[in-house]
Amino acid sequence: MKTKIILDTDPGIDDVFAILFAQAHPDIELKAITTVYGNATIENATRNALYIKQKYQLQADVVTGASQPIIRPPVGPTVVVHGEGGLGDVKVPENIEGQADPRPAYQYIIDTIKAEPGEITLVAIGPLTNLALALQADPSIVDLVKEVVIMGGAFGENNHHGNVTPFAEANIHDDPHAADIVITASWPVVVIGLDVTEQSFFTREYLDQLRDDAGEVGQFIWDISRFYLRFYSEKVGLEACHVHDPSAIAYVINPELFTLREGPIRVVTDGVAEGMTIQKLDSRVYPHDEWMDKAPQKVGVAVNNIALLELYRRSIIDYATSLK
Repeated sequence: MKTKIILDTDPGIDDVFAILFAQAHPDIELKAITTVYGNATIENATRNALYIKQKYQLQADVVTGASQPIIRPPVGPTVVVHGEGGLGDVKVPENIEGQADPRPAYQYIIDTIKAEPGEITLVAIGPLTNLALALQADPSIVDLVKEVVIMGGAFGENNHHGNVTPFAEANIHDDPHAADIVITASWPVVVIGLDVTEQSFFTREYLDQLRDDAGEVGQFIWDISRFYLRFYSEKVGLEACHVHDPSAIAYVINPELFTLREGPIRVVTDGVAEGMTIQKLDSRVYPHDEWMDKAPQKVGVAVNNIALLELYRRSIIDYATSLK
């Protein structure tokens, strides 16, 4: 049985890796792409999503979401990582067919969850503003969603702590107030953070082979990856890129690829540790405990990276073959 997902995303090079992964795999029904600021402005994020929908004839709705955080000042698009438009060296055509759904993303999320109770998995691979706005507008959705899978955060496992500050991951840092609202809500959350996403690598050789084996789709992934790999080479010192956003899709397809641990999570919303994610792992009752009354959530702490990389590769190759 297919898992129906709404993919909340800020496309974004690795977001496109994830969109194509979700579209490619037969166990996922990609119902919608809801956009959010982050890697790109909301205008560019939505244009990029509409471009991918047109290019690959996706059936998913595209829905425009939040343009800025709930409270904190905007950080601005991540141009150094994803380029001016969000897709690196690839320029989106001026004329794109189709339009976004007229509803704001948070309302689309509410409407879809209520129309199909217990069937929708929210997969959030950008800042969590749209999900927080949906919760604020209709708290009842916590009892109607199937699962919430988040690519974000870092908990210090495998020595991974942060990527935009020493202790914060980018998606959470972009809107820590939204993240705290979403992660402390009483719906089932799985956080796939840097602890596992930085354990998997798309190497230059891997992407070259995908280009050679996956037709036009592989070529497109290769094309948008050029800017991304330059960033990793020049700024991070890697001749590869981490498998961030596709890891969340991989979890939806095959949760057994990941080892999880459980406990309530809080997000630091200001100060020097703004955006830091902290999970309480003991059951001790403390005199002051901002975790005690929050729902326990799951965090990925280990991954079968070899199987994950093969799952991605095989999914994209099979998808490319189906388009011929």
